[in-house]
Amino acid sequence: MPAAADNSVTQIFQALEEAGPWPTRYLLWLKSRHGESSATVRAYATDLEQFLQFLSERNVSGENPCEIREEHLEAFVADCFRRGTSKRSLARKLAALRSYFHYLLHEKAIAEDPSFAVRNPRQDKTEANIPNVDEMFVLLDEPVDKTDPCVLRDLALAELLYGSGLRISEALALNLTDLASVHDKNVLKVLGKGKRERLVPVSDMSKERLKDWLCVRANLALPGEEAVFVGARGKRLNRREAWRITEALAQKANLNRPLSPHGLRHAFATHLLEAGMDLRSVQELLGHKRLTTTQHYTHVSLKELIAVYDSAHPRKDAKSPGNPGPS
Repeated sequence: MPAAADNSVTQIFQALEEAGPWPTRYLLWLKSRHGESSATVRAYATDLEQFLQFLSERNVSGENPCEIREEHLEAFVADCFRRGTSKRSLARKLAALRSYFHYLLHEKAIAEDPSFAVRNPRQDKTEANIPNVDEMFVLLDEPVDKTDPCVLRDLALAELLYGSGLRISEALALNLTDLASVHDKNVLKVLGKGKRERLVPVSDMSKERLKDWLCVRANLALPGEEAVFVGARGKRLNRREAWRITEALAQKANLNRPLSPHGLRHAFATHLLEAGMDLRSVQELLGHKRLTTTQHYTHVSLKELIAVYDSAHPRKDAKSPGNPGPS
């Protein structure tokens, strides 16, 4: 994971304050939409800071956004390429900058969006390297020492990510009070991107893993800590620790490739679709706003998307009671 991810929003905020009032106002607006601890806020703020630093080194001030031109963004993109930034990371940086300029347009700080004509880099078409169903059984079903809190925590987290398709941010944000509906109704309410709530099912196996973990959680958690998943210091588990957990599980299962928390969510979606669940239902479970995002997660082809449409839309064949179509 990039080192920038370790920066707190407060640290980035202080850096952006030096660039003038508009970056500061934008970050305040971003925090109001996504929350102080959001990964989106950290990533977008870090990307904006990098861009403004790039401008500063070329004697372009961030204090007056009207001075920023399309050629400045193109030069920034070229510089990122030279530094070895991946196409996916560069696409995210451009998304952050578009968000910033969209905000400036809304606030009438600029008359034109300099990012409007800047295109995303063409992404390489590669298949996701996620575990298959058999590998997931090996990873999750290995006999464990039920007296080891860390082992039980790791399996409970992995089982929840794979069994319910949670984002890692959603799993790490869970508090003990959030588990009441799991015991009663086998569902879990989570707060996803854009502060959208959704209900996700919780498997019996995941309930068992959570029960085992909660029995020994007090051996790690500090008094008064409300987080479901805690780290070695007794506080809420962080993203870096979660990455280490999934990578260690993958090594133990002899997967011979790294496994991220997101990879477990990805496997959840792909395996459900392969088993016959319709794309729209998978979209709901993942909490995606757009069907195209679900298509990306599950590698659904355009042909399969059209098949889903054809099976669901009432006018798919352009026929109606008064228009039976050509004979």
